[in-house]
Amino acid sequence: MQARLYGIRNCDTVKKARAWIDSKGIEIEFHDFKAEGVSPEQIKNWLRHTDWETLLNRRGTTWRKLPDAKKTAVKDAASAAALMLEMPSIIKRPVLESGSQLLVGFDPDAYQALFKKRV
Repeated sequence: MQARLYGIRNCDTVKKARAWIDSKGIEIEFHDFKAEGVSPEQIKNWLRHTDWETLLNRRGTTWRKLPDAKKTAVKDAASAAALMLEMPSIIKRPVLESGSQLLVGFDPDAYQALFKKRV
């Protein structure tokens, strides 16, 4: 089962997730979507597995700095996806893909359950 972790290298939550993964000896590919971007197809795929409100980080600095007009324009999956493509740092992180599983955010128990056969 190939796993890929998406996030921003200097994000504290991403650092915690990567440290947890490293401590378990799990090999994983890391994709820094701030440096490498994220494709429309990738966001569309994520939205097949989770709702846009989970994927959109409304607690972070990027959201808080948005003008109110831009915030109120986000009303559905299409408008959220457009904003995520424009500003990848607004995606809640990390996003972990493993097979057909998708986890958004870092929860050690959820990671443990996902990787139970490996750790």
